[in-house]
Amino acid sequence: MIIDQPGKVTETITLLGKPENCVYLVDGGDACAILGGGLAAIIPDVETQIATTGVDPQRIKYLVIQHSHFDHCGIVPYFKNKWPWVEVVASPRAQTLLSTPKAVANIEKFNTRHLKETLPQVDPNDLCIEGFTIKVDRVVGEGDVLPCGNVNLQVLETPGHSTCSISLYMPEEKAMFVSDAVGISLGDRIFTAANSNFDQYMESLEKIFAFNPEIILSEHRGGKTGVDCKKFMPACRQAARDMYKFVEESFARTGDIEKSTDEIANQFMASAPQGLLPLWVAKLVIGSMVYQFSRKVSKV
Repeated sequence: MIIDQPGKVTETITLLGKPENCVYLVDGGDACAILGGGLAAIIPDVETQIATTGVDPQRIKYLVIQHSHFDHCGIVPYFKNKWPWVEVVASPRAQTLLSTPKAVANIEKFNTRHLKETLPQVDPNDLCIEGFTIKVDRVVGEGDVLPCGNVNLQVLETPGHSTCSISLYMPEEKAMFVSDAVGISLGDRIFTAANSNFDQYMESLEKIFAFNPEIILSEHRGGKTGVDCKKFMPACRQAARDMYKFVEESFARTGDIEKSTDEIANQFMASAPQGLLPLWVAKLVIGSMVYQFSRKVSKV
């Protein structure tokens, strides 16, 4: 089954936000967690959706940033301000990046830009975007476990999309929360976003798939269960190989980072679901992959 709309995934897991940018509420009974940090623009949706679940916010123990890209930590300052008892959780690398003025300034800039494009009537200050800051309360790494009531969240370090990516496995549901570590579904296609390192991205795919999850949950376009989950795993491997070849061939032809970025981004956006992300965001992601490849070529 393909799960791409807000609502229950299982009795324990609820998808929140929007299909194109989502986070997850894990309800472990005595304690709950929000996995993923989303864009600031989904705050009104998440707030309303949590209220409709009947979950008392006092039970929410963690807000986990699975990686520190601007579209995956935008809701954090708002909910940390609203629920000061919640622990913000992230990897050591994410903690470092979220303490870096340039990185934080970019997170604020891009969340503000996206908000103006999607919800121009909303004041960024009302969503705690202006003066954006995040303090990580708990640092987790490979092998750590976050106890969340009657479920446990096992931490895997899964770099490749970003240097700071973590995935979380819930054995009770055989569910893997991957953020952007395995690719983004575009209907029958998968977009590979190996922004920081292709080799690490492929290694992370294998680490994740070795758990043989029955549910895979991403932070763009939701997740997959059952047969669709099983089909998704080999498709992600092939999509990554295809993307590497596409970048390689494009850069060999153009010899120019900007031209290859435009070529690949335009093809991607032509088949992307409406509302997934604006062209400028696609170019940020693809530009990182092309730059990475150009650096590899220059060392040969």
